[in-house]
Amino acid sequence: MALSHRLELRQSQSLVMTPQLQQAIKLLQLSNLELNEFVDSELERNPLLESKNQHEEPAQATFEPEEIAQDIEPQRRTEADEWLSKSADNMKEDPSTTLDSRVDDIYPDLQGSDRTGLSEQGWSSLQQSKTSAVNGSFSESYNLESFVKEEITLHAHLLDQLHLAKLSSSEQLIGAHLIDMVDEQGYLRGSLESVAMQLGTSIEAIETVLSILQTFEPTGVFSKDLSDCMRLQLIEQNRFDPAMAALLDNLHLLASHNFSGLKKACQVSDEDLADMIAEIKQLNPKPGLQFGNTIVQPVVPDVFVRQKNDGSWHIELNNETLPKVLINKAYYTTVAGAARNTKEKEYIQDCFQTANWLVKSLDQRARTILKVAKEIVKQQDGFFSYGVEHLRPLNLRTVADAIDMHESTVSRVTSNKYIGTSRGVFELKYFFTSAIASSGSDDMISSEAVRHHIRQLIDAEQADSILSDDKIVLILKDKDIDIARRTVAKYREAMGIPSSVQRRRQKKMAQQMAL
Repeated sequence: MALSHRLELRQSQSLVMTPQLQQAIKLLQLSNLELNEFVDSELERNPLLESKNQHEEPAQATFEPEEIAQDIEPQRRTEADEWLSKSADNMKEDPSTTLDSRVDDIYPDLQGSDRTGLSEQGWSSLQQSKTSAVNGSFSESYNLESFVKEEITLHAHLLDQLHLAKLSSSEQLIGAHLIDMVDEQGYLRGSLESVAMQLGTSIEAIETVLSILQTFEPTGVFSKDLSDCMRLQLIEQNRFDPAMAALLDNLHLLASHNFSGLKKACQVSDEDLADMIAEIKQLNPKPGLQFGNTIVQPVVPDVFVRQKNDGSWHIELNNETLPKVLINKAYYTTVAGAARNTKEKEYIQDCFQTANWLVKSLDQRARTILKVAKEIVKQQDGFFSYGVEHLRPLNLRTVADAIDMHESTVSRVTSNKYIGTSRGVFELKYFFTSAIASSGSDDMISSEAVRHHIRQLIDAEQADSILSDDKIVLILKDKDIDIARRTVAKYREAMGIPSSVQRRRQKKMAQQMAL
């Protein structure tokens, strides 16, 4: 069969996602903290965007382009030529430059000082502000936050103690290397053999320095494992004896609540064992965390729901989490009129289109979140009225069909979004649960409601009447909840609830310690 060349025309359709559409989809799944970081970077990059907080703090903030246009105030008219000459080339070449990528330039690494705990920035600010303070005024660069003492990290705290220790220069070097191997919990990660090989010294020299470092505060740092950490703390309290040593060697028995095995290993009575376990519980298993430098961000609801007097529900967005931005059209008019060539005009137009897209995308994101939240409240009315026992089975398709959206959109909207209710703060995804058949009717029961029933039954247990998984199955069956024993075990383990044998040991031990 001979091959030949020919030209052929075909028509086809394809869906192409523009960069702006991709960014709009990305905005939907961002949490409120991530969204504010993104908007801050856009404010830094795009000179036509301004924070609405610079002008006023409105009671309610929306992202309607018309409202934003009315709030515009003329600014920076005289700097158009200078801005165009510098920004058109620099920012056009690297439009991806954001605030995050310039953190090192904005916040240089500060070195601590001995000047009564002030940072270098605070001391410099103090020196520069002397003249203005005497005159009764302060310059715009005066920053009271500079005088707040910097947070001490575990690494810095250990280094301070190392410098005060009476060690030779070589031992100081070994100590600094070992400090770098300590994790945030205070444990030493890595082998001493590798340290000795890396530093070209003997393992005995490493162990000598380590023994000194293990006397540092907080007690328990530089431990190799949990048993070693507890041993150091007990030695400091003068409570480390052979019985305690045996207990630390058998922590796996304590974790499994095998108290009979512990008594045999430690060769003590029930009363002594109870006292020893009480002492163990007073120790700090993670001593380094008191110097933790990880900032824990509180969960802030994106949506609030409250019940009105007529029994219906009022759902509203949390305006405090929404970034408030506007477009300075007056400034846009000024710089657009001052553009001198095609490149500058294209850059100005690109900034203006990007600003418009951001305003519209923020508005659409807020409306979509509110729309999805309203439908969830509508579907889960029983939960908001009566509690988790009345949580209904719900999936993404049900909500998506009700509000005429795609399932993927609903999934993005409910990710990392929280709703504040009278019963607490819940992630929107919490309300999507699988269904379990009811033996008494055709209604389905939410798996989350079943978990709640199991937890209630276990919380109400007495030491002499611990419920097995089989017994829980029978009790749930009386409540028209048909569920297998393996499902009860799966839900129980997912909630971190131990088995009936372990719970019985725990409650008996609690009774003995109470006596």
